[in-house]
Amino acid sequence: MSKTLIVITGPTGVGKTAAAIGLAQQLGCDIINADSRQIYRGIPICTAAPTPEQLAAIRHHFVAFKDLDESYSAAQFETDVMALLPSLWQQGDYAVMCGGSMLYVDAVCRGIDSLPDISPEVRAAVKEKLAREGLESLVEELERLDPQYAATIDRKNTSRVCHGVEICRQAGVPYSTLRTGQAKQRDFKIIKFVLNIEREHLFDRINRRVDQMIDDGLEQEARSVYHLRHLNSLNTVGMKEMFALFDGTMDRHTAIERIKKNTRVYAKKQLTWYRRDPSAIWTTPERLADASSLDMLADARSLEFRV
Repeated sequence: MSKTLIVITGPTGVGKTAAAIGLAQQLGCDIINADSRQIYRGIPICTAAPTPEQLAAIRHHFVAFKDLDESYSAAQFETDVMALLPSLWQQGDYAVMCGGSMLYVDAVCRGIDSLPDISPEVRAAVKEKLAREGLESLVEELERLDPQYAATIDRKNTSRVCHGVEICRQAGVPYSTLRTGQAKQRDFKIIKFVLNIEREHLFDRINRRVDQMIDDGLEQEARSVYHLRHLNSLNTVGMKEMFALFDGTMDRHTAIERIKKNTRVYAKKQLTWYRRDPSAIWTTPERLADASSLDMLADARSLEFRV
């Protein structure tokens, strides 16, 4: 395995983007975005997308390349990244993947089980039922078709619920029976860093970043897409609270504080997920930045530092 994919992940607000850019500059390679919301155009403030200056510093892939009404999934991300990597390997021995979307990172590092393609008829039928009867009706159907999978997902996540129902209908068997959980073999080496800092420091960074997002125009950005609030791409922290403000169910101060709280909750969920991964090397942004590329790649575990 002469090629190496270096993964930089961790909780939201920890400093992944800056660390990835610094490392990619050392290695002279591209960055693959693994944030499931930064793939969409039109919401760079809400998603804390790389700035124009950061995008100019290093070539990024899969940033702002989908419209808000386009569907996308971790499975499609796996397919797209695996199709991209051969061209990156022609340029050099390394690529950096950066993002905190756990399923996207796992899709590339471990792979996603092969699932049946959803026919246009099945997809249209599920979409029609969602529009006619609402999400709760699809949740009830998923509970009948696959109670095991239904028990593991966020039942308010429209995309996940619809996808589960689509798979069950298309395959004619429960979705959970098709999920092997077995990792695929890759023909490249993977070094996965989980960045972390002291909890108090992380939460302070999150709070200050939300304040900066408000100063940068988050409210105006949310108003520009308010008419599309039904889309799954906008079912995310920052947008949901702003939409509640516009709907009159939450005042402005409460909306901002709720964004901070919900972002902190999401960060804790991310950390819980990463702790299940024995392959992850835990370190801090500072330790990663201080390491020379050769030293790091020769003995990546030497950078391990748990906070």
